[in-house]
Amino acid sequence: MYKTIVVKYSPKAKEMAARIEDVANQMEQEGFELVSCSITPSSKGILVFRRIKAPQPTEVCEHEKG
Repeated sequence: MYKTIVVKYSPKAKEMAARIEDVANQMEQEGFELVSCSITPSSKGILVFRRIKAPQPTEVCEHEKG
């Protein structure tokens, strides 16, 4: 699953970077990872996130069962 978020108008690079970082950290806590970031000519950021899949359980070998 993908999710797209638009970061509001931020004409200064440091301000935009801080907003992107804040959103990326918040989304990571919700189970998403940042996969793409674009800055528009109107000084808005478009961030695309993908849901982090939970690791699949692996088969346990007979000798590891104890």
